Amino acid sequence: MSAFIGLSSGETPALPGTETLMMRELQLPRRHAGVFFACLVWGLLLLPVVGRAQETDASSAPRLEAFDMPGDAGDSIGLRWPVLTTESKTAVYRVSLSKEQTGAFTPIAEFAATTHYETDISGPWWVWGAKRKDVHFFQVKSTSDFRLERDTTYFFQVTFSDGTESLKSAIVAAAPHANLLNWAKLNNFGILVAFGATLLVSIRRARVNPHIFLRRIPGLDAVEEAVGRATEMGRPVLYLTGSGDFGGSSDPSSLATIAATVILSDVAKRVATYGAELRVPHRAPIVMAVCQEMVREAYFAAGRPDTYREDTNFFISGDQFAYTAAVDGLILREKPAANFFMGYYYAESLLLAETGATTGAIQIAGTDAEHQLPFFITTCDYTLIGEELYAASAYLSREPVLVGTLRGQDIGKGILLCVMVIGTVAITLGEIFSVPWVKTLFQLFNDVK
Repeated sequence: MSAFIGLSSGETPALPGTETLMMRELQLPRRHAGVFFACLVWGLLLLPVVGRAQETDASSAPRLEAFDMPGDAGDSIGLRWPVLTTESKTAVYRVSLSKEQTGAFTPIAEFAATTHYETDISGPWWVWGAKRKDVHFFQVKSTSDFRLERDTTYFFQVTFSDGTESLKSAIVAAAPHANLLNWAKLNNFGILVAFGATLLVSIRRARVNPHIFLRRIPGLDAVEEAVGRATEMGRPVLYLTGSGDFGGSSDPSSLATIAATVILSDVAKRVATYGAELRVPHRAPIVMAVCQEMVREAYFAAGRPDTYREDTNFFISGDQFAYTAAVDGLILREKPAANFFMGYYYAESLLLAETGATTGAIQIAGTDAEHQLPFFITTCDYTLIGEELYAASAYLSREPVLVGTLRGQDIGKGILLCVMVIGTVAITLGEIFSVPWVKTLFQLFNDVK
């Protein structure tokens, strides 16, 4: 074969025994010498053609490569092979799989020859490197009909068909393995480390400087005024933790309810300091138990444990509108001077806030239920919108850990906002001026989750 390749590149082949035959030419009869030279000439003319034909046949079959997919849980295998020169829109590729090299191959996928290129891979450049348009790629995944087992060797073959001929690749083998790290998420890990470092530095600064600047939230500034007014008027302070519960991550009310209980601790401390009366009705028993402990600790922290009353927190009903009707009756009878509506609310939000507004009380609300915010904004004096509810505990307590965490989150949000703006401008200019490296760089922030 090396002799054929040499001929196809323009070099003169050196056949075995050529020099010996040439030396004996003068000793052969003229008739035999003529036959010999005629055969030699025809051989020289035919050998390059045969060599090219064999080389074309060898290169026309797909050169298949199989490998374990990087960064997965061991349930997929990648297949890669170069584009053929005879591909067309009507041609197709068929991927077949077998558990044994000599066993029967089962087709698992068929697609047009002009699809499934390496450039279609969504993975980042630090995993796949430079992806090429002249290479096909197909990922074999577990399906409902067939499941790839970890650390089990499978055999693959790709068949190319254009209607006139069918070419099969060599049989290749690969086994899926569970990977320790998902390298495609390396950018997320880097951003996580940077964000964690920012939080630690912010907490450290908050310990050194307890009066670190936080954006002013008018609703929280009014807490002192509301409690003071209730004390002067001799009326109670009503605090509601909403209709949420501690139902876990699947419960949309969990975070807002936790934030409401934390704010209750700071409000209770101010109520205990001023000597006012606090009323906290509940519709969730677990939330009531948590709030009882937090209010008790707040009274102890304020140095007024003797004024704490067990009936400050009380249960009404788990039914939504039975609870709402009972609270509305309490508002109309006792006429609290300050009403706090914190936590997660449903349709009862307007019924509660409108009733409180008719008594002339100062009303401060806070929720992350965006569909209830318009009702609170209309009927309350101050409203904490969205994340302001979560920031309230740090704002009121000035606890260094909470303040530093809040500060670090704000810095992280600011950095991400700048990255979004700069990235949008950069990728727009990259598309206009055809600068490919901008897209490559943008992958660092493309799949942050």
